[in-house]
Amino acid sequence: MTILFAGTPETAAESLISLVRQGAPISLVLTRLDAPVGRKRVSTPSPVAQVALALGLPVIKTNSISTQVIEAIHEAKISFGLVIAYGVILREPALSALPKGWFNVHFSLLPKWRGAAPVQRSLIAGDTVTGVTVFKIDAGLDTGDIVASVPAQIEPNENATDLLRRLGGLGVSLLLEVIPQIQSGLIRLSPQSKDEVSIASKISRAEAELNFQHSAATLENLVRGSNPEPGAWTKVQGVGDLKVFEARSHPSFALEPGQCCVVSGMVMVGCGQGSLELLEVQPAGKTRMSASAWLRGLPTKVLLGSDV
Repeated sequence: MTILFAGTPETAAESLISLVRQGAPISLVLTRLDAPVGRKRVSTPSPVAQVALALGLPVIKTNSISTQVIEAIHEAKISFGLVIAYGVILREPALSALPKGWFNVHFSLLPKWRGAAPVQRSLIAGDTVTGVTVFKIDAGLDTGDIVASVPAQIEPNENATDLLRRLGGLGVSLLLEVIPQIQSGLIRLSPQSKDEVSIASKISRAEAELNFQHSAATLENLVRGSNPEPGAWTKVQGVGDLKVFEARSHPSFALEPGQCCVVSGMVMVGCGQGSLELLEVQPAGKTRMSASAWLRGLPTKVLLGSDV
């Protein structure tokens, strides 16, 4: 009984490696088409495509499940599919193409944070607990019946990259538990609750702008959830844009919102409530650097934000 694996980014690639090493009978890989990467926009295979090639697994690259793709899946005699961040919405007739169906690994405790950016939205909202859910894909947006789930505590100072990597490991462990159940037909499906439904839409650059009228705690969560993409950012008045990759909130310092200076050896910015310590930043056109190194090259009086 063979399995199709569908995924695209680094998190999915790491999961594919782990599943194959643990003996999962994956015989076909589905991933998105090569895409332009970097400043030179060089067409590059997805991380999943690169891993599949290294593992000697056949790969289908597609951004839609066409009739030809379904025929290729049938020829491979696939029983069911595992999906981790494929980036393609599955619809009929693709949903009915596999005898046992398609199963998705989603990085939240459904029905909370359905959608494309559950890890980022969870961090931005200030959640302290999240988790991983395996569910059977249906025609809705992450609305299918739940196979299994596992909660996970969100660690202080964890950003989206760190949390996603950790949840990816949990997702593999959960899949290794449920794959035999799917193979045997003994899975128990539970409908999702109709309560506490929330949507995790992709974070836009506009949403990631730091508004220093807000509390420092709110802005710290925004920095954590936006790292690395799209990247929290602000305007340095008279200078240009500044990305903020790491920051910590502090209860109180006598600073006006947007006022930035060194306090007790820390680069602090005043907020509507408390102050935000900048730790790692990236000025426009430059590489990432410590906030202290950035501030040393600026005038004595520095104001941040479009709202000050």
